[in-house]
Formats: sequence, structure tokens, C-alpha cells
Amino acid sequence: MKRLQEIEQVRWDLALRYRLIETVAWWEGRLTTGHLMQSFGISRQQASKDINTYINEHAPENLTYDKKLKGYVPARSFAPRFIENSASAYLHLLYQNNERKDHIEGLALAYAHTRVLEVPDRPIRPEVLRPLLKACREGLRLETEYVSLNTPQAETRLIAPHTLVYTGMRWHVRAYCEKNRQYRDFVLSRLRGEPELLDASANGADQDEDWNTDIPVIFTADQRLKPEQMAIIETDFGMVDGQLVVPSRRALVKYVLQRYQIDPKSHNPKAAAQQIVVQNLEALKPWLYD
Repeated sequence: MKRLQEIEQVRWDLALRYRLIETVAWWEGRLTTGHLMQSFGISRQQASKDINTYINEHAPENLTYDKKLKGYVPARSFAPRFIENSASAYLHLLYQNNERKDHIEGLALAYAHTRVLEVPDRPIRPEVLRPLLKACREGLRLETEYVSLNTPQAETRLIAPHTLVYTGMRWHVRAYCEKNRQYRDFVLSRLRGEPELLDASANGADQDEDWNTDIPVIFTADQRLKPEQMAIIETDFGMVDGQLVVPSRRALVKYVLQRYQIDPKSHNPKAAAQQIVVQNLEALKPWLYD
């Protein structure tokens, strides 16, 4: 709690730099001004100032300068103040730098030992996204053309969007559909034409019951596996007491299952391929099928 409170007292741009300082020092074992210069496009003088400010004002016992390595190394008493003490922060940094390496000098060489499998980009036109964002922010109705596999010919839809959602594979918008008189998901790459902003809508996020109701998705290792195999899967997924509990909104349950490569309609005949199953599938079924 103390660490989170401290983040709130630091400017947003500085907090990002301090997160980088801790992430690189903790996981790579050596921090230099070059890391900050490459990641944020700042001068060596500014990078040095940021490191000194971090040490003097926030974590005086976290870093020491190693003359042989010509960089800062984590002290034995190192205790992260701006990041979680887990590998996720560093792996997220690797992912970000993979995206930026072609545009920032030095990054491609510095992280040549990593590879990221990119998700294919689904084109979303600015003419679609701009009014959609405004409608979400201001609670406006929107008239747009939309195509789907069931209706491949574009048809006009009146919707009241409230939240953009990224599922890990594509972006969609959660919106009230006046045609169906219910809240639905609309894939952004399937919106056509130029959406027209209309008046305010009474069907905002606060009226979307499935969006506002939480439900856990509970995974377990496939019971068909041998005990020693189940133990491996439980470790792989960080399960506690044999369970991985993923918090979710009811409206997002099907996307959680997709992210974990679970088909709710069928099991893989090979337990080693299935690996995990949904323990509370019956409770989730109302929100898995349209």
C-alpha cells in the first residue's frame, strides 16, 4: 500500500522512468543511463538526474554503482517501490521494446535475444474510431453501418457505445444495440462508412447488467492427467490449491476462455493437449453463447 501511495505522489512521466529503473536493475542486474535514453528519448544528463533523484528521494538503499560494470546494480536490500516483485514487469518491458525497436536507436541490438509473436493487426479506420471514442466519453448514440458473418451486407445500426475492449486478438466496443434492444459487442474492424454522432443515450454503462456484474472463471488441471502431470500444469498457471481463479465481468467470460484456448463446447481427446478445464462451466454457460 505504501508503494502504491508513493506512485500517486510522483508525476506520471517520472513514475514510468522509475519503473524502468527498477525493472532493468532488478531483472538484468545492471542499469545505465543508456536504458533511460533509449526508452524515453532523453539526454544523458536528464537520465543521470532521474537515476539520482530515484536514489536520493525514493530508494536510497536500492542501488549501488559498480565501477567495474560501469552501471548501477541492485543492492542486497533492494526492495521495489514502483513495480511488483514479479517477472511480469520485465516481460512486459520486453514486449514494449520489441514494438519500438525499429524506431529507437540501440533497442534492436539490446534486445536481440528476444522474439515476440505479433497478433495480426486488424485495420480500424480513424473515421470510425474518432466518433466512437467521443460517443463513449460523452454517452452519445451513434449511427453506423455494420457487417457480421450472419449479415455480410452492411446494415445501419443505432448503438450507444460505452467501453472499448481488447481481447488479446481484436478490439470491440461494448454498446447498447437499439435493433436488438440489448447490450452487445461490435468488432471495430467490421464497422463501415463514417459513423454519425447523435444525441445523448439513456442506455449507458450503468444500465449494462452483464458488464457491471462480476463472476470468476475457475480453471483446474485436466483430471485425466497423472498427478505428477497435474502438478506441472498447476505450477505453469500459478494455481493456488489446484485452482486458477480469473476475475471477470459476465460480459467478458467468453473472451477469457478464448485467451486460455478453451472451447466450452468440446474437450480435446488428449489430456496433454487440453491441459486445463473450466471447473465452473455450468455457472458460466448463460454468458458463453449468443
